[in-house]
Amino acid sequence: MTDLLSLSDVEAARDLLAGVVKTTPLVTSRPLSEITGVPVWLKCENQQRAGSYKVRGAYTRISRLSDADRARGVVAASAGNHAQGVALAAGLLGIKATVFMPEGAPLPKVTATKGYGASVEYAGTSVDDALAAAGDFARQTGAVLIHPFDHPDVIAGQGTVALEILEQCPEATTIITAVGGGGLISGLAVAAKALRPDLRIVGVQASGAAAFPPSLAAGAPRKLDSCATIADGIAVLRPGDLTFAHVAKLVDEVVTVTDEDLSAALLVLLERHKMVVEPAGAAAVAALLTGAYVPPRDGGPVVAILSGGNIDPMLLLKVIEHGLASAGRYLRLAVRCTDRPGQLVGMLREIAEQRANIVDVVHSRQSPRLGFGEVEVALSVETRGPAHSSALISALRDAGYRVSLLADATP
Repeated sequence: MTDLLSLSDVEAARDLLAGVVKTTPLVTSRPLSEITGVPVWLKCENQQRAGSYKVRGAYTRISRLSDADRARGVVAASAGNHAQGVALAAGLLGIKATVFMPEGAPLPKVTATKGYGASVEYAGTSVDDALAAAGDFARQTGAVLIHPFDHPDVIAGQGTVALEILEQCPEATTIITAVGGGGLISGLAVAAKALRPDLRIVGVQASGAAAFPPSLAAGAPRKLDSCATIADGIAVLRPGDLTFAHVAKLVDEVVTVTDEDLSAALLVLLERHKMVVEPAGAAAVAALLTGAYVPPRDGGPVVAILSGGNIDPMLLLKVIEHGLASAGRYLRLAVRCTDRPGQLVGMLREIAEQRANIVDVVHSRQSPRLGFGEVEVALSVETRGPAHSSALISALRDAGYRVSLLADATP
């Protein structure tokens, strides 16, 4: 049997982290409270140093190394947040750090990791590939491997989030958080269950990288064949042995959400809460928005952890556009009309009269699907919602234009 951590381990980590990490804010969420029917609070680890909770575990682990280990340096593997946590912690302690990241890791995370002083190497296409390369590097050079989740010191450091939550909201009845390898939720569960055995701990995984449900069903860690999700921070193929033991024993439930759900949650956090959060950091909110997790109506407050805020601006742009389209506020239309002077002006006038905003226009005469004397105009249009979008399409069709959603147009 794997020994589980205790409350004293997490409390010792908190003492170690004093003056190093921030006590992050806990803010209320009126939109989520209205949707769920219970008070919902957001624990803003996206505002932590280095942009996520990861520095808590990284600093706890690295600060406990012996002088001999420190002299050999440390090595880590990460898609970004653990990388930044290790780089920051190592820099604060004056230790050389090398970080292996998957090919295609978000550029802002790579840049930030280098900015904290770490050397970055690329390996494979997943965190597991990078972790294997980091392990090889450790064996070849003697550098100490700082595992992203499967180590007692890392788990203890991450668990300090729960101590803050229970001090900020002692009446909380549920803590819900994103889950990748399981370090954060393991630490949360250790501290929370020790202080409040009745408190529910709920994990959320991206459906394209959900290794815990089959592992829990099998009673042991199981490795996925592959994973595909926009939530790079929780794209882990296999739970850790130590984290699995904690989750199996202490966590009440693990649910999944889709990338569509994560996208919608990011948009809600940005628009309604003015919060910049990465896809993994929005997983808990996605579960509450979609009903993947439904808190008891007669229960007390739910605390959703925003685990990180390190999002690539290009991904954020795509998410915003996709979210607006999903909400019926961003249309891409293909409109056919006859090729004669004034047709385009008339079409644009119809759109203006409906008070829709045109983002871009592409006018095409060369397409095999067009009849002789026809043109097609591809439009991106901002609207006020589904009803406004429907009214715009109806107005164009009533005016004699052949309209289809661009995604449905025949290629």
